[in-house]
Amino acid sequence: MTGRVPDMSSEELLDHILASLSDDKAEDVITIDLRGKSSIADYMVICSGRSTRQVAAISEKLKDRLKQDLGRNSKLEGKDQGDWVLIDTGDVIVHVFRPEVREFYQLEKMWLPAGVPAARA
Repeated sequence: MTGRVPDMSSEELLDHILASLSDDKAEDVITIDLRGKSSIADYMVICSGRSTRQVAAISEKLKDRLKQDLGRNSKLEGKDQGDWVLIDTGDVIVHVFRPEVREFYQLEKMWLPAGVPAARA
């Protein structure tokens, strides 16, 4: 599992992640509250980058910022392909997609009850 900063709440971590994604111009950012639904994390964030290069850059910068600013280790999967990168920060799982890949997998529909809109950042 990833390293954790004990005195940081999952909400504070989420805020830091959302700020990083905003700084790097991630698009269509949504947050899904997983508390009480899954033990894998408290939140899931899904966003898009315009190209494989931007997807990889958003993911790498997020990992670097979490390590530098919070001393938090994160695990990246999929960065070499740049179509879909998963960043496991412990309390928050982040998915960064190219738009076509995001549309194909439709993770939002898997995790949100029918008719419930996702929280947009």
